[in-house]
Amino acid sequence: MNEEIIRSEAFQRAELAGERVRVAGLIGALAALLLVSVVRALATGGPVGMRVLLPVFLLLGLGILYESAILVWVRRALARGAILPGAFWPVNVVVETLLPTAALVLLTRDPVMGPYRALAAPAVLVYFFFIILSTLRLSPVLTLLSGIASALGYTAVLLWTFRQYPLPPAGNGVFPPAIYFTFAAFLFLGGCVGALVARQIRGHAGAALVEARRSERLHRDLEVARSIQQGLLPSRPPRIAGFEIAGWNRPADQTGGDYFDWLKLPDGRVVVTLADVTGHGIGPALMAAACRAYGRASLTEGSLEEGMMRLNDLLSPDLPPGKLVTYVAGVLDPVSGRVRLLSAGHGPLFVYRPATDRLESFAAHGVPLGIMAGMRYPAPQELVLVPGDLLLLITDGFWEWENAAGEPFGADRVHAALRAAKDLPASEVIQRLQEAVGIFAAGTPQLDDLTAVVVKRPAES
Repeated sequence: MNEEIIRSEAFQRAELAGERVRVAGLIGALAALLLVSVVRALATGGPVGMRVLLPVFLLLGLGILYESAILVWVRRALARGAILPGAFWPVNVVVETLLPTAALVLLTRDPVMGPYRALAAPAVLVYFFFIILSTLRLSPVLTLLSGIASALGYTAVLLWTFRQYPLPPAGNGVFPPAIYFTFAAFLFLGGCVGALVARQIRGHAGAALVEARRSERLHRDLEVARSIQQGLLPSRPPRIAGFEIAGWNRPADQTGGDYFDWLKLPDGRVVVTLADVTGHGIGPALMAAACRAYGRASLTEGSLEEGMMRLNDLLSPDLPPGKLVTYVAGVLDPVSGRVRLLSAGHGPLFVYRPATDRLESFAAHGVPLGIMAGMRYPAPQELVLVPGDLLLLITDGFWEWENAAGEPFGADRVHAALRAAKDLPASEVIQRLQEAVGIFAAGTPQLDDLTAVVVKRPAES
């Protein structure tokens, strides 16, 4: 595993979190053993048994106090974002292993059980409990150390018992000496197996942290890309006598392939554009940024159709296969109220005339941008906005957004939203349209970018 990940603060916190769980589980197990010992002493021990088991009670209580202190220490380290000293881990392994070893020594003095039956009693399994819980330390070395310390502790008690007490005949719960040494070997083997398990857990934890770090870095990069993309959108509408212009964009992801723009020409006319790159995300966002730059360079001189052809020629070599851009540009002459409109694959385009409550829709005039260089585009469509009229340019994320029944928002609901907002400023018209599609969708996910531009000629007061 990458050593940088192992030394990282996140991995060290994962180790502390595992240690917190391990110690809490150990405290619970020691408390259960203490309760079982009390019940056993009361049921079968009598005065002699109580006198022998009293040191066991004290030992278990001491173990609970020790582990409680460790738990407090670990929790404080987690709360402060600190790490424990490196010597803490091996020292703690050895100290904890002394607990079942000392308990085993005390049990060998139990007159009811006898020293050799104690060596084969279920209490020996406490060693395995410590070994199993040690895997939560996420360290194969510490888990192996736990197995070695357990095997050595049991062997030490075994040799001490052989020296202190004569070996009775086999039978009646007493095994040949080789069997007891087999128990020690199994404790060591348990440490080896536990170390392999700890290694696997450590690897999975490290891989999860690597993936989390990648996701965090990607999220951070996307946030930067989002802020850059949003910064490319116009910050305020142009001031045009007799007209209001507003635009709005909300990508489906952190970044999107839609954008809108406007540019005031020296002669007082205003170029309004809206584009939709296929797909959404970081790739389409980059293509949208390129399209914006090319559009500003192409539409400021000559006729609208010539500018559209220049834009297509500039953009086509940059787009990967299968990618294209639907694009619409409108040139507003505020003196006459005339709008010259040309769409490269983007439609429908809407004009709402409140005097007749009529929503006019127009199809695209030519093919989308980026399919092939050298494409020619027709002369733009001309229309006149009279007081009260508005031109609406929106991307298909609006009318294609479906509700839970699979029904799209559609042009009729666009018409209803415009009718309800006909007396409002251009920016509030977009807001009402946004609210209408949100209410209609009723919580279904936004699958495509949303972008809208409104050019409105307010009614004369």
